Amino acid sequence: MSSEKKLSLPAEINLPHHIAIIPDGNRRWAHEHNLPPLEGHRRGAQVVIPLLRAARQWGIHTMTFWAFSTENWHRSSVEVKMLMALFEDSIDRHLAEAKKEGVRIYHLGRRDRLPQSLRKKIMQAEEETRQNTKHILNIALDYGGHDEILRAIGRFLDDLARGKIRAEDLDEVIGEYEGKYPYYRFKNYLDTRDQPYPYPDLVIRTSGELRTSGFLPWQSVYAEFYWEKVHFPDFTPEKLRAAIIDFSQRQRRFGGKKLNYAAASEN
Repeated sequence: MSSEKKLSLPAEINLPHHIAIIPDGNRRWAHEHNLPPLEGHRRGAQVVIPLLRAARQWGIHTMTFWAFSTENWHRSSVEVKMLMALFEDSIDRHLAEAKKEGVRIYHLGRRDRLPQSLRKKIMQAEEETRQNTKHILNIALDYGGHDEILRAIGRFLDDLARGKIRAEDLDEVIGEYEGKYPYYRFKNYLDTRDQPYPYPDLVIRTSGELRTSGFLPWQSVYAEFYWEKVHFPDFTPEKLRAAIIDFSQRQRRFGGKKLNYAAASEN
């Protein structure tokens, strides 16, 4: 860690509480460098840690990375198998640091289709970081936005059948996002349900793609989006810094008056 360049942000900057990243372009990066696709994925996995360290240094509470979508199963069985092994290795390499730095790890997405060995590592990481409150790292693995909402509806219907909730309670307002946008009770059935900052303030997609691909559709309804041209293996802390500065200069209105950051921070 000591060899990494320390970057600072401008004073009085408006920081996002939660940054979500769609790390696109690993395979295209590999193709442009005449390397097999797995090398692109390996390079992408390597750049995650410097990004997380920089975010913690700046005071970002929650970081979310979309590692594998529900549609990625359509890739070749060889690539999928290698990716699953890479995810296991990444957990092994980074769990100790997460525990030391007060990072709580969450898995977003389905678990039933993941290899048993990967499921065990995910459960271990979640259990061993359960008491951490300083930061959150969400790993969206076998995640799809439609799938999350359907699973959330299933959990709600289970509670409804048990008499734990009434249908008319689902849209009850139980809080506010940034003091402006309502938290409906339905959020308690999403994968981010028990987090202090469940909705991303800033969503970044790399590799020049201009779509969300269904990433966190409920949670990102009022997120700011930042489209980065470089492929994810070339997405550095410097580029993350640029995205945060761009975010801080935007006026967030939430359908009404612009957000007063000073007032929001006092609530």
